[in-house]
Amino acid sequence: MSKVKRVYVEKQSAYAVKAKELNEEIRSYLGIKTVTKVRVLVRYDVENISEDTYKRALKTVFAELPVDIVYEEKFPYEENDRIFSVEYLPGQFDQRADSAVQCVKFLNENEEPVIKTAMTYVITGELTQEQFESIKAFTINPVDSRETGLEKPETLVTVFEEPADVKIFDGFKDMEEKELKELYKSLNLAMTFKDFLHIQNYFKKEENRDPSMTEIRVLDTYWSDHCRHTTFQTELKNVSFDDGYYNKPITDTYKEYVDTHKEIFAGRDDKFVCLMDLALLGAKKLKSEGKLDDQEESDEINACSIVVPVEIDGKTEEWLVNFKNETHNHPTEIEPFGGAATCLGGAIRDPLSGRTYVYQAMRVTGAADPTVSVKDTIPGKLPQKKLVREAAHGYSSYGNQIGLATGYVKEVYHPNYVAKRMEIGAVLGAAPRRAVQRLTSDPGDIIILLGGRTGRDGIGGATGSSKAHNTESTAVCGAEVQKGNPPTERKIQRLFRREEVAHIIKKCNDFGAGGVSVAIGELADGLRVQLDKVPKKYAGLDGTELAISESQERMAVVVAPEDVQKFLAFAKEENLEAVEVAVVTEEPRLVLTWRGKEVVNLSRAFLDTNGAHQETNVAVDMPDPKENYLNKIDTPAVSEALAAGDMKKAWLAELADLNVCSQKGLVEMFDGSIGAGSVYMPFGGKYQLTETQSMVAKIPVMTGKSDAVTMMAYGFDPYLSSWSPYHGAVYAVLESLSRIVAAGGDYSKVRFTFQEYFRRMSEEPKRWSQPFAALLGAYNAQIGFGLPSIGGKDSMSGSFNEIDVPPTLVSFAVDVAKEGDIITPELKAVGNQLVLFSIEKDSYDLPVYAQVMKLYAVLHELIGKGAVVSAYALDGKGLAAAVSKMAFGNKLGVTIEKEVSEETLFAPGFGNIVAEVPMEKVGIVREALKAAGLSGNEELVGWVNEEQSFCYGGMKLALNEAIAAWSGTLEKVFPTRVTDNKDELDTGIYQADSIYVCRHKVAKPTVFIPVFPGTNCEYDSARAFERAGADTIVKVFKNLNAEDIRDSVEEFTKAIDQAQIIMFPGGFSAGDEPEGSAKFFATAFRNAKMTEAVMKLLNERDGLALGICNGFQALIKLGLVPYGEIRPQTADSPTLTYNTIGRHISKMVYTKVVTNKSPWLAQAKTGEVYCNPASHGEGRFVAPKEWLEKLFANGQVATQYVNEAGVPTMDEEWNVNGSYMAIEGITSPDGRVLGKMAHSERRDRSVAMNIYGEQDLRLFESGVEYFK
Repeated sequence: MSKVKRVYVEKQSAYAVKAKELNEEIRSYLGIKTVTKVRVLVRYDVENISEDTYKRALKTVFAELPVDIVYEEKFPYEENDRIFSVEYLPGQFDQRADSAVQCVKFLNENEEPVIKTAMTYVITGELTQEQFESIKAFTINPVDSRETGLEKPETLVTVFEEPADVKIFDGFKDMEEKELKELYKSLNLAMTFKDFLHIQNYFKKEENRDPSMTEIRVLDTYWSDHCRHTTFQTELKNVSFDDGYYNKPITDTYKEYVDTHKEIFAGRDDKFVCLMDLALLGAKKLKSEGKLDDQEESDEINACSIVVPVEIDGKTEEWLVNFKNETHNHPTEIEPFGGAATCLGGAIRDPLSGRTYVYQAMRVTGAADPTVSVKDTIPGKLPQKKLVREAAHGYSSYGNQIGLATGYVKEVYHPNYVAKRMEIGAVLGAAPRRAVQRLTSDPGDIIILLGGRTGRDGIGGATGSSKAHNTESTAVCGAEVQKGNPPTERKIQRLFRREEVAHIIKKCNDFGAGGVSVAIGELADGLRVQLDKVPKKYAGLDGTELAISESQERMAVVVAPEDVQKFLAFAKEENLEAVEVAVVTEEPRLVLTWRGKEVVNLSRAFLDTNGAHQETNVAVDMPDPKENYLNKIDTPAVSEALAAGDMKKAWLAELADLNVCSQKGLVEMFDGSIGAGSVYMPFGGKYQLTETQSMVAKIPVMTGKSDAVTMMAYGFDPYLSSWSPYHGAVYAVLESLSRIVAAGGDYSKVRFTFQEYFRRMSEEPKRWSQPFAALLGAYNAQIGFGLPSIGGKDSMSGSFNEIDVPPTLVSFAVDVAKEGDIITPELKAVGNQLVLFSIEKDSYDLPVYAQVMKLYAVLHELIGKGAVVSAYALDGKGLAAAVSKMAFGNKLGVTIEKEVSEETLFAPGFGNIVAEVPMEKVGIVREALKAAGLSGNEELVGWVNEEQSFCYGGMKLALNEAIAAWSGTLEKVFPTRVTDNKDELDTGIYQADSIYVCRHKVAKPTVFIPVFPGTNCEYDSARAFERAGADTIVKVFKNLNAEDIRDSVEEFTKAIDQAQIIMFPGGFSAGDEPEGSAKFFATAFRNAKMTEAVMKLLNERDGLALGICNGFQALIKLGLVPYGEIRPQTADSPTLTYNTIGRHISKMVYTKVVTNKSPWLAQAKTGEVYCNPASHGEGRFVAPKEWLEKLFANGQVATQYVNEAGVPTMDEEWNVNGSYMAIEGITSPDGRVLGKMAHSERRDRSVAMNIYGEQDLRLFESGVEYFK
């Protein structure tokens, strides 16, 4: 008899978004038209749970009655239906099951339930076996999941075999070369055989013993290309250059580099020519010339770090600004969701380990054409469409949950990224300098492991990322991919943001590549690590696995012995596991013990050799002048239309090009507004259609006012780089710089960081040509501009069978500015003139750096004077694409002067900037250029017309037609809408006779803000209330064990008793798992003590409650809206469910206040429209007709989504989640509890500057005023 209870949960058909989506994919993308219906059920298997807890969990944890159908044990289906279920592979993290366990423990903290989940798919329709298999192949990624049977297991409790002791390679040190080679091959290592011989030599001569399996695996990880950049450290002995037109500038750069190398390293024989030296030497040279005085000096290398003066409330403080870029190309290629999620997770943990608070991210990716048919997929690869969507879902899910604003998203398309996808995350972090100590690890210091537990996920990730791959190898890399657990990373963010915590950390390293062996191993020369103390996700891991597992969300922290207990107590306050695992030793050796035995004991000197010294030669190819990308119109459809004399067709073809067209459906998946510091939303203008070219954010000061902002932009064109990697890198640097300048930045303060991504290197000297030429180009640009690149990341494995990725060097430019410097790129007003500022190039098609710098300095000055009101940097697609994108946001037309050439319109214009100048300021622009000796570098190319059309010569192209072409290309890959309904609603305005008056007045109300795993809006919410004059209590709900839960209930009850207002903040309560939002919140608050405290606050103290986004979801699931009390949900209760589009949506929404009944809306104007950021996956308000009528009749509908005319609408463009009757917010019957989806707390001076409309609903001020 099985002890397991099985539950199936299915969305009611009106809300079955995922099932409808899959049905559509099967019919259109897989082309199987005979499928008539798809059902998707979540399967929960549950054990170790009492009947009472199970019955309660059924309707609150596993399902929600208004939108779900619950089946126990079995579900009904038709006789001919095809059914299959999918579960995670053993060892993969299942966030749904994990969250379900935590939720059930809220119901009874003394039980230890075991829960496993699976997805069950039911396909109806005539299918061949082959078609059925293709549907399975489409839904199951074998790297992290597998098909599972429909029968129920006897038990869910896994019995793990006791692992054997770590193996010793007997006879290793004396092995003959032939035998050694066989052993080498059998171990499938990332290191070379030369490294393996180096190890044998060490054990024979220095240790005089045979190594353990753990030692070999640790060395393979330590020396992998991923951890130690071995390709970049390979000595380049002989460098030769082919002949050709461009030989001179490239060899001149090389000579300058060699001379600088000799000068900087004079008298040293340990330095040699290699890619790493070439990547770093520009910064070293500029530093020696005094041009890098803002870099933070430190032994810890967590991220690029600069010291910046920040003015807060009129006082200047020193702050650290960190930035870092990270790729996860190999993991994302084989498991897009987990690979992309941990790309961002890893990028965040670098500056975070440096104790800076990470507040903004950029995502730049490379893919092949995702619009092609599934039939074009290469064997052994995932379809591009599935890859790009799953990766976007993974990265956005991670960033959205941790509460990190993604300020800019761009996917670059090139056919050769089919070899291996490119997935880059670049992040910014900041902290007051006083909070961060940079100290040494001294003998006796303790190392604490903080955060997640260790499992098999990510064993061999570093080495896997360092191998070239083929059709077979990708099938066995499953364990190499980590799964992220963002709520844990959020907890680490919160902990490290506390100055009292950061201050006792002497040194810190994140668990990226290489696990314990590297993360702890790098913190000191001498270490003794106890692997038995490392917390595990499950039993059965052996010493080797514990040493190298790359399980995510972990930090290794060095603290002095006297601070250990203090640190552990801080971690507990933030609901984080923390354990002492290692001690720093006098002797410089890395020792790892397991089961009382030393499984690793290696000298630091040997570890630091980074393997055998590798050498090679380089032969540099020359670009062909006849193929010069810079001087030709590259889009074939544009050239064809121009040859046929059809300018309109050419313009439309340019807008529809894969690398020009709209990516709005992709960008909107990423939360761009959290933190209330995003100066730009990714799309701006009244219609949110002008895409920005950079991201700008306020520096995240905890208290006080500051106008300091950071800016980041990228530059790279794969087609240019494929023609000439040298020019590609020069122009990548220039393009990233030009985009900062176009946003109002000062070019002279910029710092760069580079991402290199190239084909796999071999012994063949020509294979080394691309990275060498690219780094020479980047060196030339750094010296030319006098601006250093102070960091970067190399990934040298971009090959699959015979295909290589395009030579890739992406430049990221970072600047620090003031709010007042920033301008937005959408066109502002009819009659304004368009001026094109052009850079000069020399005879080798390279920028004349002195002229570019002079031009950018003048432009910066003109922006400061208000003479330039918007600007756009041109890229590889010319002027037409740039002015079109500027025009879309406010739907203003543009007339282009007929003298402007077709080349200017459609050929590359890297470095050139088109600016919008008010008519009366054109003279100022000309004067400024003349004074700088730059007359002739500007051209009046057009003006903003009132016709809502693009006009050029005899051509007239309507804006809406242009927008349709621009937005159509990727609509099937990244949809922006799924319904055609554009109905407008006439529901009127409710005017109440009287509004509830508070009888229990207080001078300064206190607001209680609870924080659960996954909450991420608590900082923004607290700040909004404090700014309005309230006190706040912010408390974390701890749930690591039963005692924690009981403590938290007591603490929360006490806090509610002290408060007048309770605010449920936004976030992703446990990642919106188990399936359905805010279940964590709602389940915890159903605790009898907490329920009583909340009802006393409302009923006895006239208190208020507010819930925004995830907080609104919590209110509605508890019953506080619309009922005004905590009560169970029934099948006809109003609720919130999945957006009709079936994904997260982040954009500004326009909402109208339609009642005056609520004290929360006392200072808002009834009937007025307000603009706030929405960011959610489940914000669709649904209710039966009777309820909808009742809510309007009773004045409980607070706000509705409206269109540009201020009319409530079902149009998905404005009613972003498809809410019934366009309802955005509702109240309790007396108006004192308000729930709404849009984030009214995310506003501040200069936030969302490129958005039009009033952002301040005065919600928080009204709430505070009510008590006075």
